[in-house]
Amino acid sequence: MPFHHLTLPNGLQVLGETNPGALSVAVGFFVRTGARDERDNESGVSHFLEHMAFKGTERRDAIQVNRDFDRIGADNNAFTSEELTVYHASVLPEYLPQVFDILADILRPALREDDFLTEKNVIKDEIARYEVRPEWLVYDISRRRYFGEHPLGRSILGTRESIDALTREQMLDYFRRRYAASNIIVSVAGNFDWNELVALTERHCGDWNGLHVPPRQLSESPCRAGLELISRERFNQEYVMMWAPGPAANSPCRFAAAVLDSIIGDYTGSRLYWELVDPGLVESADFSYLDAEGAGAYLVSFICSPEKTASNLEIVRRVLRQVQEHGVTDEELRTARTRLASREVRSHERTHRRMLSIGDDWIYLNQYRTLDDELAAIDSVDAKAIRELLERYPLRDFMTVALGPLAKF
Repeated sequence: MPFHHLTLPNGLQVLGETNPGALSVAVGFFVRTGARDERDNESGVSHFLEHMAFKGTERRDAIQVNRDFDRIGADNNAFTSEELTVYHASVLPEYLPQVFDILADILRPALREDDFLTEKNVIKDEIARYEVRPEWLVYDISRRRYFGEHPLGRSILGTRESIDALTREQMLDYFRRRYAASNIIVSVAGNFDWNELVALTERHCGDWNGLHVPPRQLSESPCRAGLELISRERFNQEYVMMWAPGPAANSPCRFAAAVLDSIIGDYTGSRLYWELVDPGLVESADFSYLDAEGAGAYLVSFICSPEKTASNLEIVRRVLRQVQEHGVTDEELRTARTRLASREVRSHERTHRRMLSIGDDWIYLNQYRTLDDELAAIDSVDAKAIRELLERYPLRDFMTVALGPLAKF
């Protein structure tokens, strides 16, 4: 499938993979900004600003934004992470001009004072809802404990106090600093005409602010071993999360880490599944590889009855120790590679998933990668690659946080 790339004079980059056989087209605006880019006095502003984009522009109010998406049958949404804010939509090919117009428009929000004050309460309600969800609460607490002063330790939502203190002027300043054209990538995949896309981009985005955005100051994640027990009597189960350093998003070890992730913690057929989930010792168990710009982490988690927490933690440590000392089997490697390849192929067939992959690859690797590139990289992971990964990023010295009714182990 043909790939195209263009950089406008203001620095905005446009990526396009055309697929005439597709029945839809997906568009995403990737803003290279998130919680890690916030200052101490603006915690939560990235996520708050994402909300404000849908509250209206100089041309549309919030109702018109929603109605215009609805009229073209768009499947649209947005999300904010530690380092990205992405606005995206999928439509039938004939509606590309309309959906591009809406997305480009909401990326220049009006930020009206009344809307800002109203949305503050929406954000604080969202924070309150997450605070009573133990699986989210333990993730947020353990992430902050693990990363410490590292920028990846910043909360995406912020706190009710930080949102209360935030002003519209601070948000406007953040918008001007971070939503510059040079800090935005447009990724499009599916059935569309490249020349039409170029014309749409020039028309709707050509006059955007071209301010230079300095690159991030990058460092690897820390190694903070330890165990912390946080007692919350209102929860009935124990929620445990364990963090340790892993490869960054552009590391040559990232494919080995993805394969190891599947072998140890896939939701079915993995070591943790057979040791913990299948025998009914836990409600769920997972091993994940989380990658970011300049840093990465292993994350192990499980949920269980309080009285089983200590014994389950020992099982997890044993599983990790066995992998560290003895590696993985050839059968595990074959199964994991097949599993990942199958998911990659299925994802490639969806224009929405393909658009996200193209945008991520460009942001983190500054390159376009085909499906064949991904499959070859997955297939290249062997026992030697796993061993090199484990030597560079060993499965030990985890920061462990347990949240639940237990007062002590």
